Amino acid sequence: MLVRAIPQFADLTPGFLQNRRQDVIAMLEALDRGDFQTVERLGHGMKGAGGSWGFQAITDIGAALEQAAERADAAASRQWVDELSRYLDRVEIVSD
Repeated sequence: MLVRAIPQFADLTPGFLQNRRQDVIAMLEALDRGDFQTVERLGHGMKGAGGSWGFQAITDIGAALEQAAERADAAASRQWVDELSRYLDRVEIVSD
């Protein structure tokens, strides 16, 4: 899946995606502890940041994660974390 980097963020985009990979790890660890507050906070952050960086899918997944965590729905939260991980594995950055 190709995503065009926003020109002013092109040099920073790989770091943004690496931070999302770290979020996947943090959310899985939080879910193992039953810490839905952390999952909700990280999902909320992704919801706000994804689109700004040109990754609407991250925004959408972040919103779904936030909602699942608000409901303390472990199964749905894990499903969305897995979806984020698969997305990060597939996404390729293209710059001008």
